[in-house]
Amino acid sequence: MTEDERTVPDGWRIFHATGEDPAAAVRLPEPPPWRRFGGTPLQPSPPDDPAAALRRLGPGEVTPQLGSEEIDTVNAALLLRRPLLITGPPGIGKSTLAYVIARELGLGRVLEWNIVSRTTLRDGLYVHDAMGRAQAIAAWQAGLRDAAGSGAADSENNLTERQSPPLLGDFLTLGPLGTALLPYDRPRVLLVDELDKSDIDLPNDLLHVLENGSYDVPELVRDAADTARVHTSDPGVRAELRQGRVECREFPVVVITSNGEREFPAAFRRRCLPLELRTPTREQLLAMVRRHLGEGARHSEDLVDLFLQRVRSGGTHSLDQLLNAVQITTMGGFQVDGDGRKLVEMLLRDLAKGR
Repeated sequence: MTEDERTVPDGWRIFHATGEDPAAAVRLPEPPPWRRFGGTPLQPSPPDDPAAALRRLGPGEVTPQLGSEEIDTVNAALLLRRPLLITGPPGIGKSTLAYVIARELGLGRVLEWNIVSRTTLRDGLYVHDAMGRAQAIAAWQAGLRDAAGSGAADSENNLTERQSPPLLGDFLTLGPLGTALLPYDRPRVLLVDELDKSDIDLPNDLLHVLENGSYDVPELVRDAADTARVHTSDPGVRAELRQGRVECREFPVVVITSNGEREFPAAFRRRCLPLELRTPTREQLLAMVRRHLGEGARHSEDLVDLFLQRVRSGGTHSLDQLLNAVQITTMGGFQVDGDGRKLVEMLLRDLAKGR
């Protein structure tokens, strides 16, 4: 045990829920033997997306919303390379935690996979534009026939380009999950948002990928070429795949959110670490409002009290409703106690009532 570990009670933690940019890259300890992967070829470091982080987190330090036990759970998921399954009411800030982790550990752009009832595992792994490829091949074949028929003399470069068929990789795009499993030197952060809205089979379909950290692209496995450059979920970034197989080098930080609308299979839950988020306290809500809207936000205390009163009465409310209500009161001439009262009531309405 090092001197630091003897003197710092939480010296084993690498995540502290501050959301601050690190002064230097945070290196995760080695994974357990059963969670080590050896994917190749190594991909370049992913791009950052500070604008998305700013929209989610606001400027400055993040308002502490996790207690010591919750922070321990997040650290355990990071160190054990296991997905984090976050439950709680809608709009409580579950998906925001992925951005806190990414910014605090310096892991770059968060990959978002938003789940709906029609989402399949393949949607998250990759998309093959088969129609676009068929059209490109038809156009290429037509060009060859035209060249042969005209007998026109082409330059060597034009002839070479005309004789080269469209590459399969040009019509393949890795989804958020597929991109997260590329072999990076440091883990990517993947947000799987609202998994409970999925088809009943999707959690079970995820089991193999989450356990093995790898998948195959059948179209590339069958292709004659050994390597292919495909598009990824990072704008303008392509990745090189070999023999149609993708395997991570560092298992991604997988943050899965659920509003508790359904139960997941035991086999799926066994592979995840559970974390339940609750409504922030009054002090935490006030700090969040100040972080996003500044110290001069009018009526913030009254609106926070009203928001908490409605949450405690059993209604369904989200944090962005509170921010919207406080923001509107900063408009010049807006009267909360006058004509603007109905608008504030609408902004803080119970979402469970459907209107």
